[in-house]
Amino acid sequence: MEFRQLKTFKTVATLLSFNRAAQVLNYSQSTVSSQIKSLEEKFGKPLFDRLGKRIALTETGRTLLRYCEKLLSLEEETVAQVSGIEEPRGVLSVRAPQSVSTYYLPQVIDSFGRRYPHISLDINTCAYHVLQQELKTGITDVAFLLTEMVTSQELHSEVLSLERLSIAAGPDHPLATRNRVDWEDLKGQTLLVPKHDCAYRMVFEQGLNEAEVHTGRMIEYNSVEAIKQCLKRNMGLAILPEMALRHEVVTHQLVALPWSEEPLETGLLMIWHKDF
Repeated sequence: MEFRQLKTFKTVATLLSFNRAAQVLNYSQSTVSSQIKSLEEKFGKPLFDRLGKRIALTETGRTLLRYCEKLLSLEEETVAQVSGIEEPRGVLSVRAPQSVSTYYLPQVIDSFGRRYPHISLDINTCAYHVLQQELKTGITDVAFLLTEMVTSQELHSEVLSLERLSIAAGPDHPLATRNRVDWEDLKGQTLLVPKHDCAYRMVFEQGLNEAEVHTGRMIEYNSVEAIKQCLKRNMGLAILPEMALRHEVVTHQLVALPWSEEPLETGLLMIWHKDF
């Protein structure tokens, strides 16, 4: 496996076109196809699905792309260091829940970019169950999680803040006019839950289990904004960080239910591997 093959693969994966990648790289299309074929033979699996005239990354291709970006970033960093270029360069891979990426990271990225203008950022949602492995292998440099703690001895963490969680509903939901809401009121209710907003939903689910409350159906979304649109249609209830609801609550588009039980909260943690 050569760096030129990885660069070709990344170009094809970004453009999703062999022909356009060949034009960008100033290669013949047969050269691009040959390099991709060599990688596929090495891994024993296809990297792209051929869909008529279109192509799409396979699961193997998506995995390779993440490692490819790290390897090419490491190459760039190595050249910069050995050549004596003082400005830090490369790609920093960051994983964060959608709510943190949307409401906290923009100002951090702005400040970071002014300080390190030559470092690119790869920001993606966190996959909680594989995060430890990604940090260990270096495919992810740093992660942010909405969770109470990280127990792995291989990871270091720092608590950045304590985040309050709210149970939200549309203004016309039957519970929206209540003076107090507790676990019992959630029986049979439809729940809208974020699929990739990390671990804070575990806090909520643990509370339901301890109260022996059985809710109704559960609808999982991979978008916090989509959940809020469903709430506005009174399709159910959702547990979300207060930071993700602040605007809609102030403008009366959504209601944070008056929770009478022990406050629901979680920590915002920054996490990295001990060896990095």
